[in-house]
Amino acid sequence: MEGFTPVLSTIGGIMIGLAAVGLLYFNGRIAGISGIMGGVLRPQKDDTLWRAVFLLGLFAGALIMLWLHPASFDLRIDVSDSAVILGGFLVGIGTRIGNGCTSGHGVCGVGRLAPRSIVASAVFFGFAVLTTYAVRHLWEVF
Repeated sequence: MEGFTPVLSTIGGIMIGLAAVGLLYFNGRIAGISGIMGGVLRPQKDDTLWRAVFLLGLFAGALIMLWLHPASFDLRIDVSDSAVILGGFLVGIGTRIGNGCTSGHGVCGVGRLAPRSIVASAVFFGFAVLTTYAVRHLWEVF
């Protein structure tokens, strides 16, 4: 299996979990990236700084990973640029329809055993499987 990194993936998962727990415990906020980003794009008084710092931390973490393990960024995407753009657009629509993204529902909501997050995560992953199958095997355009 190409790109299989169990140690790095485990460390990353632990760090994501600790960040989500820390944000909830210390700030009372859910670590849903679409909600955090939405709050930066539509700022409210006394509610923007922590969001900007969180997003900067994500960016800084990626830069640190690039410095420590640059091979992690050697990705090959087998689809066109238009497919990537369309996919990003559809993910954005999905986060609005689902009232959150996989980080908010999947990491935080499922971890709190929230029924709507469990259902939302099952729907996210079910459609991800169907979409991947359709794009790879049925839809020749991509």
